[in-house]
Amino acid sequence: MYSFTSTVRYSECDQNSRLTIPAAINYLQDCSMFHCEHIGHGLAYAREHEIAWFAIAWQIQIVQLPCFCDAIRMCTWCNEMRSTLARRSYTIEDGEGNLLVKAEALCALVDTHTGRAIRIPQDESIFLSDEPSLDLPTTQRKVRLAGNGEQVLELEVTERLIDSNGHVNNVQYIAIAEDVVRAREESFEVGRILVQYKVSAHLGDTIVAMLHQEDDGYGIDLTDSDGKSFAVVKLLRH
Repeated sequence: MYSFTSTVRYSECDQNSRLTIPAAINYLQDCSMFHCEHIGHGLAYAREHEIAWFAIAWQIQIVQLPCFCDAIRMCTWCNEMRSTLARRSYTIEDGEGNLLVKAEALCALVDTHTGRAIRIPQDESIFLSDEPSLDLPTTQRKVRLAGNGEQVLELEVTERLIDSNGHVNNVQYIAIAEDVVRAREESFEVGRILVQYKVSAHLGDTIVAMLHQEDDGYGIDLTDSDGKSFAVVKLLRH
């Protein structure tokens, strides 16, 4: 297991002084990146070997979001690695060790030269841990939406959405989906997030948000202008 500690910053909080959902997921994402750097398989290593770990699905359960100035601890570990798929667990705890957020990501190793997933080489097993899986439902690779979607937003990808891999960062899709839902239901309390990443969006692409009504929340299909999905996000009630 790898972990690091932090203090919730004012710039990471919403109008109620709580950590925002995108900021919380950024902490999870940073934790796995720090883990990679810690074991010597960080950005420089990935560029040299022309590889990158890409999340293909997320499951995030929010117990309670911390507030401004709260002490927090982020943890991550990889508890499964198959031929082409790895399963990584995450938690955020408060200063007393109480669980605030738990999450799981399904990840694929991609050849950055070809853009295709590859078999995971043996040396990547350095990430494996004996820590048990989290108490979460099985994370699914596909997120299915109910009914027909309603177009509610169209935006152009700008540089602020792009990360070091040259495409829209994973967290940005969730942030866009949350904005769409809060525009429809301002007081919506997110308890669980499911995400399927399909195709990366790049600078200058158009993202269209199609909103689907679900029994326990909303589904958002983020597509290109021709209807091809970049990512599917479900935001379910607390």
